[in-house]
Parts: sequence; C-alpha cells; structure tokens
Amino acid sequence: MRMRDTFLKPMHPEGRKFVAIFAAITLVLFLIADVLGWIGVGLTIWCYYFFRDPQRVTPKREGLIVSPADGIVSLIERAVPPIELGVEDKPLTRVSVFMSVFNCHINRAPVGGEVTAVAYRPGKFFNASLDKASADNERNSLCIRMDDGRSLIVTQIAGLVARRIVCFTRAGAQLQTAERFGLIRFGSRLDVYLPEGVEPMVEIGQTMIAGETVLADLTVSAPAQAAP
Repeated sequence: MRMRDTFLKPMHPEGRKFVAIFAAITLVLFLIADVLGWIGVGLTIWCYYFFRDPQRVTPKREGLIVSPADGIVSLIERAVPPIELGVEDKPLTRVSVFMSVFNCHINRAPVGGEVTAVAYRPGKFFNASLDKASADNERNSLCIRMDDGRSLIVTQIAGLVARRIVCFTRAGAQLQTAERFGLIRFGSRLDVYLPEGVEPMVEIGQTMIAGETVLADLTVSAPAQAAP
C-alpha cells in the first residue's frame, strides 16, 4: 500500500486528455518501431507525472502564508503588483517560485479569503526564471482579501515551455488556504506579493511545496526601518 501511494499519485482531471493523446500516439509508434513505442511509453508516464495532484498537509495555525506552488524560490524583491488588477501602484515584497517541468503544477491559494479580482493579460513567453518574465510574460493574477482586511496578490506566469494558464476560480469566490485554484502547463512560475509590513520566511534557492511550506507569517511584523 505504501509503495503504491508513493508512486501512484492522483491525477488532476485537466491531465486526462493529454495522457490519452500521449497513449494514442504511443500505440502508433509501436506500429512503426518498438524503440519508438517505448519512448512513447516514457513520455506518457511523464505526462501522467506532470499532472499528478497529491494531497498536501497544510499547517493549521492562523496567520500563515503558504507556498502556492512546488518549485524553487528564484527571486525575492520589491515590485509593483500587476496594474491590470487595479490595486494601489506601490512596491510590495514579491516572492517568485519557479516550477520546472518535473514539479507538480497544481497551484494552491497562499491564504484563505475572498477573491476580489481576477485579471488575465496575454504576453510573451520568456524563460519563467528570468526577472523580466513577471513584466512581459502571459500572466493571470488574483487578489485575495483576507479576514483581517489585508490583501495578498498571487500571479500565475507562463514560461518558455508553459503556454497555457488555467484558473479554476473567479472574482467573488471564497478560497481556503492551500485550496487548488489553477495550474500551468508545462513549466512556469508563481509570484506572491506580500501585504505591506510582512517579510518572507524563505530564501532564494529554497525548495517549496505547495500548500505546505510556510512562506511568511502575517502575525510577525517587519522590523522598523532606522531613520536616516
């Protein structure tokens, strides 16, 4: 049972048609040559693995912001949130999580609250690990208003390979912390814009697990800046 659970993860419904397509192509490849067929088998298994949707154990303590994606922290910097959301035009701390094609690509809500805005913007497809990807690439942004009145912004960004953003939620919906809200096919990045005064608890290069890794603590204020 444990061995099966380790290797056979549930697959998100979004992946079923892709696995079916890969499997059909594999059958054709076997008719051409066995070696091509086995390559197709490998690609079909990879496709299933890409769309895996494992259960996650989310920290229960109130006030925690969790990672919205599996991957590696690629950037931590101050940046202005996406203008299409219509939020205040001032820099916030942005934490970027880069997902490779081998990461689970299910995106989860960093916090619970009401989705006050969802804004999609078409764009380019630079490597998602680059800084300019946040400004230039195709993206979909959510603004989530928490119970304390503060808002958090999370942005799905398409990358060099991932060119299809899927969002399951809409404005007016209620999200729970770590609830699934979307995915990106095939390799991409998520940006989290923290509320003013909240500092990240992660470092560049750190491995993140969606819905589990604590990204920041809303109850811990940033240290006051010394007067010049």
